[in-house]
Amino acid sequence: MATSTSPRRRSLPWRLAKGLLVWSLALLLLGGLALTAAVLVTAQSLPGFERLKSTQTGQMIVVRAADGSEIVTLGPSYGRWIPIGRMPRVMQDAMISVEDRRFRSHWGVDPIGIVRSVWVRVESGHWRQGGSTITQQLARNVFLNSSRTFDRKIREVVLALALETNFSKDQILELYLNKVYFGGGAYGVDSAARKFFGHPGEQLSLGEAAIVAGLVKAPSHYSPTADAKAAVDRARVVITTMQSAGTITPAQAQAAGLDTVKLAAETGQNSARYFTDWVLPQLDQILPDNARQIEVWTTLDPNAQRAATAAIQANAPKDTQGALLSVDRDGAVLAMVGGTDYVTSNYNRATSALRQPGSAWKLFVYLTALEAGYKPDDKVVDEPVTIQGWTPRNSGGTYAGEIDVRTAFAYSKNSVAAQLGNEVGFGAVANMARRFGITTPIITTPAMVLGSSDVHMIDMVRAFAEVSAKGMAVTPYGIRKITSTDGEVLYVHRPDTAQQLVPDYVAAGITDMLQTAVAIGTGRAAQIGRPVAGKTGTTSSNKDGWFLGFSSGITTGVWMGRDDAKPVPGLQGGTAPARAFAAYMRVATAKRPPEKFQTDLKLPTQELEPDDETLQNNPDSFFYVDPEGNIANHQPNAPASPARDDTAPVKQDPPGAAANDEFLDRATGRASPPPRASPTRHAPVPHSP
Repeated sequence: MATSTSPRRRSLPWRLAKGLLVWSLALLLLGGLALTAAVLVTAQSLPGFERLKSTQTGQMIVVRAADGSEIVTLGPSYGRWIPIGRMPRVMQDAMISVEDRRFRSHWGVDPIGIVRSVWVRVESGHWRQGGSTITQQLARNVFLNSSRTFDRKIREVVLALALETNFSKDQILELYLNKVYFGGGAYGVDSAARKFFGHPGEQLSLGEAAIVAGLVKAPSHYSPTADAKAAVDRARVVITTMQSAGTITPAQAQAAGLDTVKLAAETGQNSARYFTDWVLPQLDQILPDNARQIEVWTTLDPNAQRAATAAIQANAPKDTQGALLSVDRDGAVLAMVGGTDYVTSNYNRATSALRQPGSAWKLFVYLTALEAGYKPDDKVVDEPVTIQGWTPRNSGGTYAGEIDVRTAFAYSKNSVAAQLGNEVGFGAVANMARRFGITTPIITTPAMVLGSSDVHMIDMVRAFAEVSAKGMAVTPYGIRKITSTDGEVLYVHRPDTAQQLVPDYVAAGITDMLQTAVAIGTGRAAQIGRPVAGKTGTTSSNKDGWFLGFSSGITTGVWMGRDDAKPVPGLQGGTAPARAFAAYMRVATAKRPPEKFQTDLKLPTQELEPDDETLQNNPDSFFYVDPEGNIANHQPNAPASPARDDTAPVKQDPPGAAANDEFLDRATGRASPPPRASPTRHAPVPHSP
């Protein structure tokens, strides 16, 4: 009986073990078949190599200056694609050594790495991804998100095996090195090399390659721009790993020179960001619905931008803001500074702020007077006047008596501007401002002649640029062309159709007066040793200081003041703003020949007389004055306090003043005016009510 029952006692465990083995083998076989089927199906659905090369996450926009230098890169930066044949060998070896030493021998998944990863998962309670191969990382970067779930890990394995089925090791490595994230928005070796070292990825040295390879583990922690020491320490680990893997010799490791690797200067949030903040929103109109990686080639001149930044920072009074905008003769923006420091305030005062222009607004008053028939040599009377209950006051409270139009403009006489505005019509002045590009609501009460309507600085610069262009329309622009990253041209700026805003003789006459304002008037601090035409502007209680002018085809505007519109003691258009203008323009015009202004008045055959229709403001005109004194079709502003004119001109006599002392005394009111002779033409002086 003993011999017959012993086999039966051993049969149950044996059968259980056998069954477990059979079922395990069956499950493994079924799992293997399922995995094989999944890999084959996935492999068939994978994009081709060329398609994978062009697959990128998010839109990259590289903004370039006029000389091709990079201003800023927004979104992910992929750099240039480097084929595996041109990828530095040290870069390939460094990445394989530190990320996947068995890359050349496994079939997409490293079993040893998986076991290690699972063990860490059991111990720590979460995935650390320590077993991911280069192929798995590529699968994750291209096809999956960054979650660390078991389901995603299985899909990652399937994709890795499918990639190995479809592509060679070199193709996989090429895709990986051109797509892996290195921090700071840089994807791919070339982008990382340019960001951290300032040169293309094909030129990486051993030390640089070690730094780049070390970033993959923790891009933000080991970034050279965030912590150079951490980046170098991590690179030493990479060098040691490469030596132990046999890809470099001890001598090469010793000569890597990690401590001498030169990092590219970090491009911070500098003043050029005011310009890019203005330019980039325009892409929605220029290239709507575009999702391609693009390069935006702009008009910004880096040398001019640096000079503009320095001019504002050196001249803006303490606790004030400053802005500068400069355009070329065709409207191309050369420099734009929207504040004293972009980091502390990215509000762009050059394009967005609304401020009173003060006497700079007189440009439109005198343009209207010239178009109505006045000439710079015509006589006017600088004396107290009252218009509709408003009595303008000259700076210093003095009056010069009979002077010519040119002198009244040069010394910014408020009394004369008020008389001229009253004669030609405040609505006509508003129409002229609209014609020259002022887009904000315009007050048409008498005080408007002194710049009581708020304006955008960019509109004022445009108006002065149009005077510089001899009365032709000019539109500021910042984008010359847009290309794809592979060089395909997607957009090219085309100039606007030529449009004459005022007759040539009007542009010549106002240029004559603007030049005089700089030569002997309130703008003398803006002189730069070559012909300059310009106008100062100062508002009531010294809240705003302006200087706008042009020379050698470049038009520049400068504004200074406080954002809260509080008074700034001593701030005048002819002081800090004019000095900043001069400091900038000396640099901006340095490589251009001086240009003599066209100031000869070439009048029509019959000299124009004041146009009755202009003076009466024909209601059929697009812009006209309504019964309340406002421009129709534009929301009127509440009356504002009249803007104050510039203070007395700087006492220092400029070289080559175009008048003797007796004339200047009369012009500025420092001497009692002589008895007034019969003027050639002067504005009628309305009586007080």
